[in-house]
Amino acid sequence: MNEVVTCDTPIRVRYAETDRMGLLHHANYAVYFEIGRTELLRARGETYRDVEDAGFFLVIVDLECKFRQPARYDDLLTLRTSVARVTHVKIVHEYKLLRDGLLLAEGRTTLACVDRAGKPQALPEMLR
Repeated sequence: MNEVVTCDTPIRVRYAETDRMGLLHHANYAVYFEIGRTELLRARGETYRDVEDAGFFLVIVDLECKFRQPARYDDLLTLRTSVARVTHVKIVHEYKLLRDGLLLAEGRTTLACVDRAGKPQALPEMLR
């Protein structure tokens, strides 16, 4: 597997993701973060489907987002997703949402690895 630890993903703000002021609704930042994690995993040569088919499930146990500047309808953004830390059962990702190099938001998620019954289990090698 490729040892990629940072991935940039382009995202265009769609109309349905905005509020009445034309700003990206705050709930969509978490969705964008998931897109970033998915693309980072893909850049490493894996998919969430591969991970789940192997019996490993990643659940969010912590989510943070700091809003700096608003994103607007039709903005072309870059989501920079990085692996910040890996423990025996958790992965911490950090995110920077940028528009033309300007930091709009930054976030952090902690994912725990569980089995089908929801019990914690060690991360598989494919995620370390």
